[in-house]
Amino acid sequence: MLTLEWESEGLQTVGIVVIIFASLKLLHLLGLIDFSEDTVEDEMEMATVRHRPEALELLEAQSKFTKKELQILYRGFKNECPSGVVNEETFKEIYSQFFPQGDSTTYAHFLFNAFDTDHNGSVSFEDFVMGLSVLLRGTVQEKLNWAFNLYDINKDGYITKEEMLDIMKAIYDMMGKCTYPVLKEDAPRQHVETFFQKMDKNKDGVVTIDEFIESCQK
Repeated sequence: MLTLEWESEGLQTVGIVVIIFASLKLLHLLGLIDFSEDTVEDEMEMATVRHRPEALELLEAQSKFTKKELQILYRGFKNECPSGVVNEETFKEIYSQFFPQGDSTTYAHFLFNAFDTDHNGSVSFEDFVMGLSVLLRGTVQEKLNWAFNLYDINKDGYITKEEMLDIMKAIYDMMGKCTYPVLKEDAPRQHVETFFQKMDKNKDGVVTIDEFIESCQK
């Protein structure tokens, strides 16, 4: 059964890691990804897509990935998104392939907004790399900041019960019947109540970033 600990550590981490590395592995096995350094560098120099990524050296300095890792990520990203950017519908389609037993549409929407940091309706390779860098290599503080941003749907600096309930419902919709024992219909609301009892320290009905981080670290 889903637990509060699993949720507070960030289910989004599991989801995005599954997507990226499962798809990269599949593309590699199918022979669609060539991990040759020269090939990737040539493509980044000569690509005529609408959005061209920043230099690998700059991304390497800004993220916590090596140049080789960035090359592999870029090749997988370009195979999935030849235009150089991902719009929300494409993001939802990719995500649904990994959760066919449920409806991942709403959760993918929230996750897309967390990656679309400049809120321009698309996720570039740079957006993707920086988000993934936090999720995979970031400090505990950085990961918790990222998770808070996901749960803070309207980006006003607070998590309300309504926002958390929307996220919980989206998670259960995404998981579908892939839980044992089968969850009761009111399970999302019960989890939200438990979440707020633990995290809303001053009982004002909202959770701040400080309350969120302090509770998760404990």
